[in-house]
Amino acid sequence: MGSPLFVIRLEPEKNRVIVGPERELFRRRFVVRDLNWIRPVQDGEAVVAHVKIRHNHPGAPAQVESHGAGEAVVTFHQPQRAITPGQAAVFYDGDEVLGGGWIAHVLE
Repeated sequence: MGSPLFVIRLEPEKNRVIVGPERELFRRRFVVRDLNWIRPVQDGEAVVAHVKIRHNHPGAPAQVESHGAGEAVVTFHQPQRAITPGQAAVFYDGDEVLGGGWIAHVLE
């Protein structure tokens, strides 16, 4: 191919691995499931938080919109590299943990 390829997504139902250039690893939106709020948030409410998407991720500003039933949609202000299903997402306000859950899938 002439340049490195990265796994962009998995499609297990079709037994496919989708690869592409590094720039395609950057996304802004994803769904969090099994969400646990430490600070109560109403269904449909959106909060601005500093969101970490893995242990060594520095975190970045994002909007977290609660969708009830332990689910939320997170939208980063700037695209982030390698948002990965199965990883934890934790929401912060400074040093205070607002909540968190598991990345279920990435939205285009």
